[in-house]
Amino acid sequence: MAQIIYGLTHLEAVLLPLFEYFGTSSYAILFAIIFMETGLVIFPFLPGESIIFISSTLATRPHFFLDIKWLVLTFFLAALIGDTVNFEIGRNLRRMPFINRHLEADKLKRATDFFVKHGGKTVIFGRFVPMIRTFIPLIAGMFQMHYLRFAWYNLLGVVIWVGAGSLTGYYLGQLPFIQQHFSMLLLGLVVVLMLPSITVGLSKLIQNRRQKGN
Repeated sequence: MAQIIYGLTHLEAVLLPLFEYFGTSSYAILFAIIFMETGLVIFPFLPGESIIFISSTLATRPHFFLDIKWLVLTFFLAALIGDTVNFEIGRNLRRMPFINRHLEADKLKRATDFFVKHGGKTVIFGRFVPMIRTFIPLIAGMFQMHYLRFAWYNLLGVVIWVGAGSLTGYYLGQLPFIQQHFSMLLLGLVVVLMLPSITVGLSKLIQNRRQKGN
């Protein structure tokens, strides 16, 4: 327990040696994490924003090998490719007879109409909601959102998401106050980013208990 507490309160002392151990292979690892979170629905719990922010902050350290330009490119390609793969998975799932048999016609029509009308906004803004962003490309593919429309709004969402996270981390990381309180501020960021997921989980738990009570 003491080691866990130390690790949480001295994240910089843990992360810097870890990155140094993997060296330039760290870019491939970061790519894989972002790709899995955005492209594979079994990994919605991976901390996308935190990874982007932390890595960009560490890129400000003197003589440290991480370069913000390569980080931005890595995150951008990982998120863009991940969403595209997820969208294609959704399109192929929609063609499966098993899925079609369990989709009610009226619900299918409502979902399809929703993505025709609001799909663009959903793809962009849903990217900023942890857990939810992993499922949006899949659902957009299942409910026949036009590929070029998805690709355009997805590109905009990825540019904003990666740009905001990496540039914010990079410029804040240069501030003495951030450097002095890196671990505690990072823990606070992780907690804030987890709140939407925790809220959704608690809401579902309460609903399930109410249904069992009735």
